[in-house]
Amino acid sequence: MERAIEKLYQAKKTIYTTHDLALVWNERDENNLKAKIAYYVKKKDLHRITRGVFAKDDAYEVKELATSLYTPSYVSFETVLREAGLIFQHYNETFVAAPYSMQKTYDEHTFTFRKLKNTVLFANAGILNKDSYAIASPERAFLDTLYLYPEFYFDNPDVLDWQRCIELVSLYENQQLEKRLYNYHTTYAT
Repeated sequence: MERAIEKLYQAKKTIYTTHDLALVWNERDENNLKAKIAYYVKKKDLHRITRGVFAKDDAYEVKELATSLYTPSYVSFETVLREAGLIFQHYNETFVAAPYSMQKTYDEHTFTFRKLKNTVLFANAGILNKDSYAIASPERAFLDTLYLYPEFYFDNPDVLDWQRCIELVSLYENQQLEKRLYNYHTTYAT
């Protein structure tokens, strides 16, 4: 059984769902899988975060956890906007585009999930795949935010690639969003 946990520690991933563990361990029997998971949680080789979601240890990637809780999902909104320098406010939570709107806290990390319609959520354009999680490009996060919050204030929209925004806006199939983007583009594009 020790070889099973070694497989996890050799991978870059820090978060595993029950489905991930079944794939890594090539375990088809649900009862055997549950027994292995229970064994490693009891030995503290796996950290149970919530039902069906586990970490190798407490030093896991928070963004990876955010996108493992609900699928499909990707990190977006204020989290990406701040990292890209579009907004200057700091938030002590991770913002995620997901099929449901809710807020959850696990291991002192707060996650705010915001619902986007399926056609937007399933579109890969403007989504970057980091080591083990998906994250919106600054342009996609800008459009996600502008789509849900028309009056949102952006501190520094000058950092955007306006051409990329124009390419991505059709994903939303929303004329009001196109008008808002046009207004921002004419005001800030140099």
